[in-house]
Amino acid sequence: MHKLIRIAALRSAHVTALIVGSLLLTSCAGYQLGSMLPPDIETVFVPTFVNDTEEPLLEVETTRRAISYIQRDGSLRIASENTADSILLVTLTDFEIAAIAYDRTRRAAAEEYRMFIRASVQLVRRTTGTVIAEDPHVVGESTFLLVGDLTSAKLTGIPDAAEDLAQRIVSAIVEAWL
Repeated sequence: MHKLIRIAALRSAHVTALIVGSLLLTSCAGYQLGSMLPPDIETVFVPTFVNDTEEPLLEVETTRRAISYIQRDGSLRIASENTADSILLVTLTDFEIAAIAYDRTRRAAAEEYRMFIRASVQLVRRTTGTVIAEDPHVVGESTFLLVGDLTSAKLTGIPDAAEDLAQRIVSAIVEAWL
C-alpha cells in the first residue's frame, strides 16, 4: 500500500514538473535579449549632446562617457560623421538634485543627495534619417555626499550619473525585449 502511494506521489510530482517546465518555456518563447540592431548598422557617429538643462557643460561629460561606454560595449564602433551607418542624437532634458539624507543635529542641513540626468535618445540611420531606436525618457543617476558647498560637491556626482546615463543610453539603442 505504501509503495502504491509513493508511486502515485512520484507520478504526480513528475507531471507537475512537466507542466511547470512547459509553462516557463512557452511564456518566454516570444522574448529575445541582446543586440536588436539591424545587421547593416555596425558604426555610429556621436555628436556632442544637446544640453537643454541649466547645468553648464553637462553635455561634455555625458557625451564623453557615452562614447567610452559604446566602445566598451562593442555592439557598435565609433565612426566619423561621413562614414558612420548611424548617428546617436541625445538631448539632455533635465538635471535634478534632491536631498536624501539629513544631518541629525540640524534637520534642515542635507548631507547626501541624489542626482538625476534625464535625456531623450534617438539612433538614426545616417543615409535616410529614419529612426532605428529611440527612448525619450532615459535617466542616469548617482548619489553623492555634501563635502564643502553644494556647487563643488555636485561635481563629484556628475561623473557617476553620466556613466549611469551612458550605460542606459547604450541599452536603449542596442538591447530590446521582443
